[in-house]
Amino acid sequence: MNSRRLLSIRLLIGLLLALAGTSYSQGAIRLTWEVVKYDITATLPSDYSADRDLDVTAALAIKNISSSSFSRLTLRISDQAQVSSVTANGSNADFSNSPESTGGAKPLQRVVVSLPAVAAGQTTNVSVRYKLAVKENDGLASLSEAGSQFLPFSFWYPTPTSWFFTGGADFAPVRITVNGADGQSVFSAGSGTANTFDLPLNGQPFFVAGTYENTVVEGVEVAYPKRGSAGARPERVETLASIAKKADAFLSQRLGKSLGVPIRIICVKRGAGFSDSGTVLVDEAVLSRAQIDSSTVQNLAEGLAKSYLGNVIAVNDDGYGVIREGLSRFLANEFIETEYGEAVADVERLRQRTSYSAISDRDAPLNVVTPADGYYYTSTANKGSLIWGYLARSAGENFYSILKNESEDNSLTLPEVRSAFSNQKAYLDYTIDRVTEMNLMIGLPQKAGGSTKSALRNLGDIDANVVVTATTKAGNKIRTNVTVRAKNFGEAVFQTVEEIVRVEVDEHKSYPQTNYSDDVAPRIADEPDPVLFVKREFDRQKYSEAETNALAVLGRYPEFHDVRVLLARSQLAAGKVTDARSNFEKVLGSALPSAQSIAWSELGLGEIAKRTGQTAEAASRFRAAILADAEYGATLGALRGIVDSGGGSAGEDVKAFFSTFDKAVISNSKAQVDVLLAGGEVSRFSASVTGSAQQWVTDVRFAYDVDGVDTVVGAEVQLKLLNRDEESGVALFRISRTPSGLKLTSVDILEVG
Repeated sequence: MNSRRLLSIRLLIGLLLALAGTSYSQGAIRLTWEVVKYDITATLPSDYSADRDLDVTAALAIKNISSSSFSRLTLRISDQAQVSSVTANGSNADFSNSPESTGGAKPLQRVVVSLPAVAAGQTTNVSVRYKLAVKENDGLASLSEAGSQFLPFSFWYPTPTSWFFTGGADFAPVRITVNGADGQSVFSAGSGTANTFDLPLNGQPFFVAGTYENTVVEGVEVAYPKRGSAGARPERVETLASIAKKADAFLSQRLGKSLGVPIRIICVKRGAGFSDSGTVLVDEAVLSRAQIDSSTVQNLAEGLAKSYLGNVIAVNDDGYGVIREGLSRFLANEFIETEYGEAVADVERLRQRTSYSAISDRDAPLNVVTPADGYYYTSTANKGSLIWGYLARSAGENFYSILKNESEDNSLTLPEVRSAFSNQKAYLDYTIDRVTEMNLMIGLPQKAGGSTKSALRNLGDIDANVVVTATTKAGNKIRTNVTVRAKNFGEAVFQTVEEIVRVEVDEHKSYPQTNYSDDVAPRIADEPDPVLFVKREFDRQKYSEAETNALAVLGRYPEFHDVRVLLARSQLAAGKVTDARSNFEKVLGSALPSAQSIAWSELGLGEIAKRTGQTAEAASRFRAAILADAEYGATLGALRGIVDSGGGSAGEDVKAFFSTFDKAVISNSKAQVDVLLAGGEVSRFSASVTGSAQQWVTDVRFAYDVDGVDTVVGAEVQLKLLNRDEESGVALFRISRTPSGLKLTSVDILEVG
């Protein structure tokens, strides 16, 4: 079934839902109520094992922005919320609950409240009292003695407009108070005193609670777990603050605004990438890595960009994701290029194009896609960024002036953007209102007299005005502008006597495409993902071919560290130890490697040290790979490397904990296992082993104190489950030190056989 037919069916379903009263478009609900302010008080449980509820009172000031009087309010909240009472202007209000489907995404519930009539333009105050059940912790909602957090996409607070409407969710000033976080720190956006935060910007309610150190560097607040002996990199805190400070200055200058609220970085175990109103969550593993990684910098820059585009500048209406996600990603890429160079930014853009091309044949037009669609962020951020890149190049030095003018009133919508760039109407109509069908292709350069020609083809439905770039044997660049008609052929002509060795159509990738591998001749790779192009041969143990492919990719993208790691691993497998070491070290010494490439490089250097008898060096590298916490394969390799080398050391309390754990697992008593688990953590693991384990022996080989709370534990395990043979292997656990003792928080690896 082609993408056009799929889109027609999707729109038909949307129409039927609208007729049934469940519309995920900018419908009547969006035009009736607007949140003026959230005032939320949340109370954490006193016993996280026995009580899995967050107790909440949410007071909302809500304005009737329609032209008529209304006496009914529909709020939306998680289906795990148990609403006990609703008041309107201090008086009890009648309400009813009903489920609300979100088209395959997390289900919600409607809370329909009967109100005294609220006239057009008037504001009413509604307070909802409820308990939110958290059965199992994740990055969106967690309750644990080791730390708790609630982010907007857990739907933990009531609000009129669904997050899945095409016009976007409700944003408003927020006051949030968190009670019961005894001995823990509480963080949210805005200015905070103890456990209360006030946000004057248009934001969404969220909070994080846990055991944190807190410091201010260059005016940027960084909250981070106190580093343990294994993960101590205090300089990383200063680096994070410095990057955020530079990114804020970059964005303020380009957008002509200032945040006006504290910039706050919170290092978390889960939920990294979320941001709101100057507060950005980053992966706490960055504190243990040898180098700052590309994802962390991207998250910081993009998170602050979203604080401008959504919190300072209101971004709503249909297609808001093109601005909030797409423009934010474009600005983050521009910041990375400014700070780290064009070659580094080119790799980030390549990753984003590759990610988008993987879903380009099944996404919807950007003006109707919503977070209910699984590809929403991949599409709006990556395709959107390409669109903004095109507009920036077409407008030249006027680009940021246009943005400043359109957002002068602290509001920016997609219709306003389209009007401001009306000279690019055909391009915007195609890229925003239609699915992607374009594929630009270029043929090998053919010398003809005093010039060289390359054939072009455009499979899209609109003309493509592109720059075609030729690279000569001497390394010179020659560019020519060509218009390739829709569904037609074209030709690029380069007036030069130099030998041309490479040609590329649409060098800046202005046009979203379904396939980017045939933009270049001769081709770098024969598939869209350059990493898979190399890894395919590596997995086949064809190391020479993998090395050749990696060198071809690095010739075009020298800062593509994921490919350089595959090159080094291929060289190591082929016995080229010196070359492998050089490439691993080059990754760790580079400006902005990926987290995965850091972990694999640490592992690779550990394997080299192990081969050459440098036991201490090998152990140190393996430990660094585990603490990088970046990719399962690298972590597993490092775990096996340590265990095979004889392991390390662990405290008696850790050994005693796992001795008790072993006995609990084979006791057939779920209660005995659960008492050793942090509340809401590893519940599926507990359910899978309780009653089925006949034998379980954990031989602890090492324990690394990552911070003041968490410890990573590596072990050999021997086990026998019902109806299975005895098995053995390796495991990687994480435990936390809580007021009630050591608790198991995760089973990262359990490889037995």
